[in-house]
Parts: sequence; C-alpha cells; structure tokens
Amino acid sequence: MSNQYEVLGKAPTPEDLKKLSPNEIHLTIKNLNAGYGKMEILHDFDLNVSKAQSLCLIGPNGAGKSTILHSIYGFTNIFSGQIEIDGKEITSLTPAQKLTSCGIAYILQDNSVFPDMTVEENLLMGGYSKESTDESYQEAERIFEKYERLRNRRNQPAKVLSGGERRLLEISRALVMKPSVLLVDEPSIGLEPRYIDMVFEILRDLQQNEKKNNYFSRTKCQKGIRVCRYRLCFSIWTNRNCWQRG
Repeated sequence: MSNQYEVLGKAPTPEDLKKLSPNEIHLTIKNLNAGYGKMEILHDFDLNVSKAQSLCLIGPNGAGKSTILHSIYGFTNIFSGQIEIDGKEITSLTPAQKLTSCGIAYILQDNSVFPDMTVEENLLMGGYSKESTDESYQEAERIFEKYERLRNRRNQPAKVLSGGERRLLEISRALVMKPSVLLVDEPSIGLEPRYIDMVFEILRDLQQNEKKNNYFSRTKCQKGIRVCRYRLCFSIWTNRNCWQRG
C-alpha cells in the first residue's frame, strides 16, 4: 500500500461537505489548523452545517472531536483558517463574545453545576451576561414549564440531582441565553442507561422543535446516529474525516 492511510478511504472535499448541507449554511469552517500551545491537533479541517441541522462528531479518544468544539467556541490556538457563522467571521472572537453576539453556547463534558446553589440559581447563572435580569427569570420560568424534573427540584440544591438531572440542568442553563448553537461535549458520558435516552431526546427536541443547531461529540455512535442525519467520523492518526448522511 503506497499510503498507510488509504484503508480509511478518501477524505471528503469541501464540495462534498456542501452536499450534506444544501440549505442555508449556518456554520462554515475553512482550512482550520488549531490546537493547544504549539501543538497542532487539527489539520486543514473543513466543515459546513446548515441552520437547524444537528451534527454528531464520531471517533475514538484523541481523534480531535473536542478540539473542533473548542475551536468553534474559542478555547484553542488557531494557527490558520477561518470560522464563520452566517457568513460573519468569528475566528478571533472570545468565548464570551461568541455567546453574546453569535449565540454559541458550550456545555462541558465534566460536571459543571454549582452543587450548593439551588436548581433555580444554577439556571439564572446561565444569564449572567444579560443586561436585564428579568429576561433570565423569564427564560428560567419557560424552562421550568417545559421540564418537570427541574421544576420539582427548583428550590433544592443541585447536589441532590441524579446524573441525568444534572445534565439536563447544564443544557437548560445554556438555554437561558437563547443560543442558536449548542456545543455539547460527550452529552451522555458517565450517565446511567436510563438517562442517556432522556438526554438525546432533549437534544432531538431542541433541534426539531426549537430549530437549534446541536454539535456534539461521541466515542460511541449508536445514539448519535439516531439523533443526527449528519455524522462526521474521524481517524485518530490523521484527523481526516469521512462523512455520512443518514
């Protein structure tokens, strides 16, 4: 074999990727080279995602899935390339600027609730950058109306929540800012099986009924495949991507 990576198949071209998102493009990544410190993790990475389209990044640990999400949100060093939302370049914006001006919210892989604060107080923290606290309260009320699990524990400290309820709280806290894009790193990591379906059903609902763009990473593909019609699979050694549309 002339190239040891030929077994992985041909990497898609930018034109191939555009075929997966034939409608109005929301997110565009062009020739992105990014990483941490001086280490480059992503090499000449391209991506197009339409509005109200969910994307599942599938690959083993170390393939670069989280780095893509981190790069979109502003957690990495961008060596070259460009990231756009609705045609506007956002490559050099800070995470705070991307949240407030572009509607991009990031949900950490690790537990990020404030355990000694109540569920309601955790939700209100999601609107910390809003100019009006009334807007935060209004969004919190809307979330309580939608999710009975949180409503029933409204005045209880977050530390009493189950793993699935904490994940629901983390997603809901991000929704207080009314983002158009949710970046979710390993949405079901560490959860009991009974809560995994709940989390992915929430993501499906946000995409189908509220027209949110959900971009999330998965090392296991079954649930992501059921939720998304757009999947991107990564090679751990090359960061080359092979795509599939359901």
